[in-house]
Amino acid sequence: MKVLVIGSGAREHAIVRALSLDPALDAVVAAPGNPGIEAVALCEPLPGGVTDVDGILEVARRHEVGLVVVGPEAPLVDGVADAVRAAGIPCFGPSAAAARLEGSKAYAKEVMSAADVPTAMAHVCTSEAELADALDALGAPHVVKDDGLAAGKGVVVTDDRAEALAHGLACLAKDDGRVVVEEFLDGPEVSLFCLCDGETVVPLTPAQDFKRIGDGDTGPNTGGMGAYSPLDWAPDGLVDDVVARISQPVVDEMARRGAPFVGVLYVGLALTRRGPRVIEFNVRFGDPETQVVLDRLRTPLAQVLLAAAEGRLAQAEPLRWSDEHAVTVVVAADGYPGTPRTGDPLDGLDAVPGDPDAYVLHAGTARDADGVLVSAGGRVLSVVARGADLAQARERVYAAVDAVRLDGAQHRLDIAEKAQRGEVTVPA
Repeated sequence: MKVLVIGSGAREHAIVRALSLDPALDAVVAAPGNPGIEAVALCEPLPGGVTDVDGILEVARRHEVGLVVVGPEAPLVDGVADAVRAAGIPCFGPSAAAARLEGSKAYAKEVMSAADVPTAMAHVCTSEAELADALDALGAPHVVKDDGLAAGKGVVVTDDRAEALAHGLACLAKDDGRVVVEEFLDGPEVSLFCLCDGETVVPLTPAQDFKRIGDGDTGPNTGGMGAYSPLDWAPDGLVDDVVARISQPVVDEMARRGAPFVGVLYVGLALTRRGPRVIEFNVRFGDPETQVVLDRLRTPLAQVLLAAAEGRLAQAEPLRWSDEHAVTVVVAADGYPGTPRTGDPLDGLDAVPGDPDAYVLHAGTARDADGVLVSAGGRVLSVVARGADLAQARERVYAAVDAVRLDGAQHRLDIAEKAQRGEVTVPA
């Protein structure tokens, strides 16, 4: 079987890498891919971008692929998975109707309410007056979210009411702008990916990511600056509890609505004093958590994703996992998460040891006219390392990050540091 992966980031590089380790696959194709993915898969251009249905179907048919895996959220919300399935090709990724769980935070709240899923109290606002009232009603810290897709940067959490109001107004200024104001949830955050086939839910291993740009969780939100897995501090039975109280009820509710959920349900959680509460749903693998979760997966990935796409997860064998710890650190360009500087040469990648100790996944990279590898986005690389424990994994990943040379590069120095020290606590 051949598999086509849609996307060009480090998440897609991680997916392609995991697929390429499956001996049952004949080939992995990526569209459009990136220079790093080219080393392990065939990359095909997508001149119309990742929402170009005709271009995706042309590549899929030409290579006679048996499965399409859609990486980013935008093509899912636009209905790419619907078109692929309509063409008779198995697709791992939700329909446009099911992808509304990420495409609209207000819709996700509606579904959670119907499914009796624990989440933060929220107000959906469509005017400045409603926004101001919601900020005052819920109080600080203020949590203000753009209702639509925002590439992981549509959320502001602040004690400053003026900043919260300004972000909300910017969201409302968009076409059909809506904003969701939520209560602040205390406790550590957890990301749990659940594979779904419309009925059955199979959880992966939990991870924790780091959203803010600066050490100590300072500065603005980003798409994610690092992650680690497993979570030794997580309560026993957490995954089973989340599946029973959150993932399965949501999948059941989506089926009841006539929009069966097939793909990854990404559950973003806060472990609060009142128990796990949903912060957000995404409808695809998260970046950078995918990098560490798939690094530890020992079950052949293609077979699991195909089982989900074909409605056979209930018959799948239990997933197998490495006991080792994995850490990823994102190397970002100067200016990120604002306007990143691009076109700077990348060097030192050959000094990274390589799998299994440490390796580099490409995100925002490209080749210039002379064939030189250069930065081409905000998050440029994800460096991944594995170790017997967090201390070893962190030592290896930061040694590899130090080998990479990119003018003006920035990265966090504290990824998984509190967990290594045993300082992550769940409120009683």
